[in-house]
Order: sequence, then structure tokens, then C-alpha cells
Amino acid sequence: MRAQLRRLPPLLAATMLLATGCAALDPQDDGPNTLVIHTQISGTAPGAEVFNAVVADFRRQHPEMHVKVVSNADDLPQVYETSRLAGKEADVVIVNLFDKTLEWTGVGATVPVGKYADAWGLRDRIEPEAVKQWTDGKGRLRGLPYIGTNWPVAYNMAVLRKAGVAEPPATTGELLDAAKKVKDKGGIAVTIGGSDWTGQKLLLQILQSYLPPEEGPKLFTEGDYCGSPAAMKGLKLFTELRDAGVFAENAQGLTSDTMTTQYNTGQAAAMSAMSSALGKVPEKTVKDTVVSGWPVPKDGVHDHPTMIRSFTAAGLWLSPNGAKKLPLVKKFVQYMYSEKVVDRFITEAGRDMAVRSGTVPKDFPLIAAARKAAEDKAVDKVMLPDVHIPGAATQPLINATAQAFAPGRTPQQICRAMSAAYERTN
Repeated sequence: MRAQLRRLPPLLAATMLLATGCAALDPQDDGPNTLVIHTQISGTAPGAEVFNAVVADFRRQHPEMHVKVVSNADDLPQVYETSRLAGKEADVVIVNLFDKTLEWTGVGATVPVGKYADAWGLRDRIEPEAVKQWTDGKGRLRGLPYIGTNWPVAYNMAVLRKAGVAEPPATTGELLDAAKKVKDKGGIAVTIGGSDWTGQKLLLQILQSYLPPEEGPKLFTEGDYCGSPAAMKGLKLFTELRDAGVFAENAQGLTSDTMTTQYNTGQAAAMSAMSSALGKVPEKTVKDTVVSGWPVPKDGVHDHPTMIRSFTAAGLWLSPNGAKKLPLVKKFVQYMYSEKVVDRFITEAGRDMAVRSGTVPKDFPLIAAARKAAEDKAVDKVMLPDVHIPGAATQPLINATAQAFAPGRTPQQICRAMSAAYERTN
């Protein structure tokens, strides 16, 4: 146990030890014909019903195997890490690449899967950019990319037209003009969950208005926001938008749930939302919605409105226990990457996949529109900084960006708070 703890970051290991006393939260059946899957695709998560159905089909196709599923939502990383310390972790883990999971491969909590992607004929099935995002600084493929997301801006044209705005704004100037007109009519220009991850993502997207793409990885890894002239120009732009009333009132206290409610009920003209949220927009609002990107300044580094495209929403990770059951793991993984299963996630759950597919989610028109926008030249793609932000800085950075939505916070104050979020990573 002590040897295992030394392989983990000290603070992380201590937290897990205090929480569990090294006890396994999931008593695993260690039989050689048992495959244990630990998944974040559960409960009300988009695709949960499809996942349950395809696992049931897999069980019917492989009666010689016992397949056990363990489900957790946002606390999956903590539960998995605890079970790993006890040597009782699941064989395959389905979870996003974010925060704690960024460190798993480096500390031996999971096994690199690059050679299996090749041996099992999966590499050509995966989007090349997805492979890039899942590969760490030492060239290790952390997990097999599976689900991604497009992150556009949804515009409610009924709200905009009521305010006298005929088209979604494409430039910062047009956004400021549209926001004033919408507010004058008593509406909300842009709703955003300023207190949580949705606010963080939008602020970092705006920051990239002036940030050359090649500078992004270093900035988001090291966190020297005050030392980057491009980042400071982006933060200045953010404060100008905030002070002009572009964002919903008291945005620093709003959540992603508040954001989607305000948009879905026609109170707001726009929201920046990942594609899974677009799948939950009610039909009445869908008819009024146009999908585009975030407006850009004319002196910025982008020619078109920007949109985040990421392939990190979920992947299939291999644990040390799973590495001892490769024949079972191979059957399940190849099944999950089959065209039939991938297409079910697209058509029945509206998920954007990190797997190559020409299937269109016809029952999810906004998700289809976001995908089309991401694949043409109507928008410029910007990075999702999550794969570069150290795990220990993730929540402190969200706290810092929440403060940024509060009136009166200057670019200098914001950059100092954002940089301070990285203190425990040094």
C-alpha cells in the first residue's frame, strides 16, 4: 500500500487514504471470465440508456463471459482511485479526460493503450485529432477516445428578431450592439453559468481571441496569464463585454442548469453550450435556434466566429487489472467501436463521437447543425484547455473565473487570481 501511495501525487494519495482507510469501495469478482466495467455514462447522462442496451446485447453475444458494470457520475475518478489503491479496480474505465484523470497514466493508475489501438485495428477508426488530445507529453495514449463534443453558441432568433437583430452577431461590435438591443427589450443577451465550468470555458474561449494557437498549450499548462500580452488583451475584451452587460445579470452566481433553463425558456438570446446540452433544447426553442460561433474582434487572430471542438468527453481506459484480462477487454472494446454500436450513440443519444462516422443524428437537429459547423469553414476552432490545465489547478481556476464575472474585477486582478490557481502545481 505504501509503495502504491508513493506513486501518486502526495496530496491526492493522502486524500484517498483518509477517505477510505485503503478499503475497496467495489468488491470485485476476480474470476478469469469476469469483465468489470466502471462507467461515467450512467443515470441521466446523455447516452446512458444506449450504453445499458449495448452492454445487454454484448452479454447476450458472449454468454461465456460475466460482465459486471459499476456506475458513478462525477465522483468516478475518486472511486476508481480508491479501488486502485486496494488493487480492486475495474478492468475497463469509461470516463472523461479531465482534472484527476489527466494524471492516471503517468502514475500507473491506468495502462497506456497505444499498442492495443494498433493491434486491435482501432486507430484508423478514431479521429486523428482525438488521438492527439488523448496523447500525453511523453507520447503515451492514455485511453481510447470514444465520445467528443462540439461547443458552439446557440442563438434564439425569436429573441434577437424581437430586439431588431436579423442575424447572429459575428464580430465583437455586432455582439455589443445586439446585446444592448436585447437588454432594452427586457431580455438576457448571453446566459452563462459563471460560477461553474461553463463560465470558465467561455472566458478561456474569449481569452483565445488574441492568443495564437501555438501559444495556448504552454499558457494553459503553466498559468502565466499576467505574463502573456495576448492573454491580457483577451481578458480586457472579456471585461469590456461584461461591463457592457453582455452576460446575464449576476452571472458569477449562475450555474449551467440556470443557463440552460434561461435559454430553453426563451429568456436569453444566446448561450455557449456543449452539444449534449443542445440535445435537451425543447422543440419550440429548437425551431428558433441557429447554431454558430462566438463573435470575434476584428483585430484578433481569428477570421470567423470561434467554436470549441473536443474529443475528451469519454474514453475507454485500461486498468492494471484489465491488462491481465486482455482477451476479454479486446472483445468488449472492439464491440464498442463497431459501426453498429457507434451509430446507436449518434442516432439514439445524439452524442458526438471521437470515432469516425458519417451517420447524422437526424432526431437531434441542433447537434447535427453544430457538427456541420465544426466541419466546414463557417467557424474557427479553438482548443478546449482542459487537457493542458493541471488537475490540481482545475477547480481553483473555475473559482477564479467565477470571480471574473463579478462587476469591477480588472484584467490584472483576474489574471492574478487565475495564475494563483496554479500554485499547488509548482
